[in-house]
Amino acid sequence: MRERFKISLLRFMLSLPALVFLTGPVQAGNLEPSTPPGPTTQIPPTWDQILPGSERFELVMGGVAVKDKETGLVWDQSPVITTRSWANASIHCYGREVGGRKGWRLPTIEELASLVDSTQSSPALPSGHPFSNVQLASYWSATTRAGNTTITGHAWYVSFFNNGAVGTIPNFNDLYVWCVRGGQGHDGQ
Repeated sequence: MRERFKISLLRFMLSLPALVFLTGPVQAGNLEPSTPPGPTTQIPPTWDQILPGSERFELVMGGVAVKDKETGLVWDQSPVITTRSWANASIHCYGREVGGRKGWRLPTIEELASLVDSTQSSPALPSGHPFSNVQLASYWSATTRAGNTTITGHAWYVSFFNNGAVGTIPNFNDLYVWCVRGGQGHDGQ
């Protein structure tokens, strides 16, 4: 049986040059795109640029979401105005549909804090931002507190008053929720 397989494989390999001779060499053709790259092929943002609020944000998805040109993240334009525990906040975002799209999640602390303009306070967002219903309160992030084994069950939050302070709080508390799409994210645990 093994001998037959070896012979069949050898015959196949010997027939390859004849196949190329009969059909001609395979050519890749023109590798240049027929149309210039569109908006889906833009270079992603680098997080090292600082844009004024009026240039930084763009309404997308029919105006119900906001693209942050500094980070590439897409934010809910009008976060819900009810509070939830940390676990329920995560569940809420995973099930959220905005502009006919799912795929929302709770932002990491770095992503949520990237919205803060500490020179502003009511709310602590860049002037000229297009968001509505942002409460002068604290919002959950997906990031849990690590490194201290005596404090468990805490998650990070961002306050959009008090110049955008960040901190941790027990995750059974009820805070506001602001969902995001894109980026790397963090699986809430």
